[in-house]
Amino acid sequence: MISSSFLLGVLSLAGYTLGHTIFQEVSVNGVSAGHLKGIRYPNYDGPINDVTTNDVICNGGPNPLVTPYDTTIIDVPAGATVTAEFHHTLTSAGTSDGDEPISASHKGPIMVYLAKVPSALQTTMTGLQWFKIYEDGLHSDGTWAVDTMIANKGKVNFQMPVCVPSGEYFMRVELIALHAAGSLLGAQLYMECAQIRVTGGGSASPATVSFPGAYTQSDPGILIK
Repeated sequence: MISSSFLLGVLSLAGYTLGHTIFQEVSVNGVSAGHLKGIRYPNYDGPINDVTTNDVICNGGPNPLVTPYDTTIIDVPAGATVTAEFHHTLTSAGTSDGDEPISASHKGPIMVYLAKVPSALQTTMTGLQWFKIYEDGLHSDGTWAVDTMIANKGKVNFQMPVCVPSGEYFMRVELIALHAAGSLLGAQLYMECAQIRVTGGGSASPATVSFPGAYTQSDPGILIK
């Protein structure tokens, strides 16, 4: 078992660089919906540090979302392979940017949540119920989900579960960088929400959480003691 003190030491070795990231493209079964299509995104790649604010839902606050929101709804068949693509900035893909798609120091887990909504084009993002469909964290060889994402040039692949009911959803893709998580408000959360429509789905009724509310500032995955 890896101790928290050892983990924090490893995460801290690379320093506190500003190698941030933005989730900015979705592909379904290898076909891209297009850059920034169907995603609520900011122009700035900064993190959210306070998990008790509404900014932890789909970003915003210190990183204002670009409006009006794109009106694309991305069709995702249940069982499809979905790719969420991160890049350092909105224009860094394919460049020599040394922090593309994120600084290698920003190690941590990557998760995907869904919230069923009447319309994926609705402007309201508060008061929703979210359930997790994917998580990748610390691997047995000591690497993290972020290391895999970097090796895959910003791409995170996962399956849309066949049991997810058909309908429209916000898909919240989140990366938590832990390099500064030894202090309160040190964890850096990077998340954006895509507008999707699940087709051919099942009848699952999974347990849900709220954002904010799912995390506290002292959770072991947010604060490393």
